[in-house]
This record gives sequence, C-alpha cells and structure tokens, in this order.
Amino acid sequence: MPVTAITLVCNPEFESLGDDLVNEAMHRLLEASDGAEVRRRTLAEDVAEDFIVDAEIMRGAAENALSDILAEASADIIVQPAAHRRKRLLIADMDSTIIGQECIDELADFAGLKREISAITDRAMRGELDFEDALKERVGMLKGLPESALEEAFRTRIALSAGARTLVETMNSMGALTVLVSGGFTFFVERVARLAGFQRFQANELLIDGGALTGKVRAPILGREAKETALRQFAEKGAIALAETIAVGDGANDLDMIAAAGLGVAYRAKPKVAAAADASIRHADLTALLYAQGVSRNEFAT
Repeated sequence: MPVTAITLVCNPEFESLGDDLVNEAMHRLLEASDGAEVRRRTLAEDVAEDFIVDAEIMRGAAENALSDILAEASADIIVQPAAHRRKRLLIADMDSTIIGQECIDELADFAGLKREISAITDRAMRGELDFEDALKERVGMLKGLPESALEEAFRTRIALSAGARTLVETMNSMGALTVLVSGGFTFFVERVARLAGFQRFQANELLIDGGALTGKVRAPILGREAKETALRQFAEKGAIALAETIAVGDGANDLDMIAAAGLGVAYRAKPKVAAAADASIRHADLTALLYAQGVSRNEFAT
C-alpha cells in the first residue's frame, strides 16, 4: 500500500533531472526503504520525477540519501504521505510568492524611501519585528504619497512569479478552491488575484483621502493569525479537510497557515520559514506545487 510520496523537481528552464541521475535516485530510495517497493513515475521529462514508496520515509532521511543528487541537479525535494496528495484548497501569500516583488517596497520607491522601507520589510519577513507594528511604521512613512502611485507601481513594477498562473488555473480546473491572502493591500491583491486566476482574495486596505495616502491602514490589520484563520474558514466552508489543503508563502507572517495546511510550502523563503515548512522550494518555479500533488505536465491547464 502506498505510504510515502517523494517528488524531485528542478527549474524547468534547466531540465537537469536526466535518466542516469533519476535512476541513481531510485536505487538509493530502494536502499533507504529497506526493500519496500518503490515505483517511479515521470511527471515532466527531465524536470519532475515522482517516487511512491510502500514504506514510511521521513523527509530528513530522504534528503540525506539524495543530498548530492539534489545539489548536482539544483533540484528540490518534497516528501509527504501518499494519501490526500491532490488538494482541494490552495491558499497563497502574494508578495515575493505569487509575485516576485514586495508591493510596499515598490511604492516606497516612488517616495524616495525604498532602502529604508525595504530594510523594515526584510526584518518583518524574517520574524525579527512584529508584523502589525512594522506595517504601521512603513505605511506611516508613505503619508502624502499620491494615490496615482499605486496604479503606476502596479503597471510598471509588479509581475507574476514563474508558474503562478499555471498553478492557479490548473487547480481551478481540478475543482479546487484558490485563495490569495496577503498582509499587503487590496489595491494590488485584487488585481494580482484577477491576473493569476484566484477565486477569492483577502488583504489590508490602505486609507486614502484627497487623492493621497493618509499613512494609515484600515483596522483590523490582517497579519499572521488572519492567514491561518482564512485557511481554516475557507476549508470549513467548503467541507475540505485540512489534509486536503496546500499553503505557500515566504515570510514569517505565513508560518501559521503553512503549519496548519496539509502541505505547507516555503517558496524562495526566509530561513525560519524554510526550516518550519513541510517542503522548501528553492530552485523550481511554482508549478512544483502541482508536481507535489502528482499532477503531470500534460495535465496543466496552461
């Protein structure tokens, strides 16, 4: 009976998972499983390989067995129970996850404060500062910035991360609920949600008066606890077991939702988040979350 699913995935631009390397990985997993059956399935030629093991193999043991292979291929590994791999709810962070930027840092550039505000953002995402206090401080520094800077920042600075639209649209096509949750701002989150194809979104609201930012955010501020709450509420409303959910993020305010999800994924994340997540994606793009579910490339919606 299938017990453990182990997925290897690399950056699709480099296609580094060749047959010789994957065959060696298969051999090592056979040794690590003490003779249990291991079945290999190619999800994407030279990009993603899946191994189903009829024994329990912990993440640390799998990583140790394949460490030099992963380094050679610049590949990521996802180790998880084989049951409930296909998820019915995706909940994702936005800044530095679904998009490659931090929106507040890009706004700060229009105020000539990018260096100062980026430094605060980085410390908050590392968990060194309280998220709510750090958000209030940064937004306060933007007081008086013209409202028009929001549209200009979105139009000229914001872009989806590689694989984001494919991830979301494929999960939509599989019947899953897709939700974008952010400690950022509705102006950006609503537009990014539409661009990527998310069905729902949740974010903070910047207060604007007379065509300029007031330096304040509408209360209550949605932070770390709110993201976990959103996961649980959307799952409950959809009668979805937590084991059937997947959450992805990069910063400390994503830690609670990552911990609560059936599969919590750190994407190009801060060290504290990468260490706490079920899986850490450092090389692959966001389609790794589809391969983690056993979805092959020919099943992708785009």
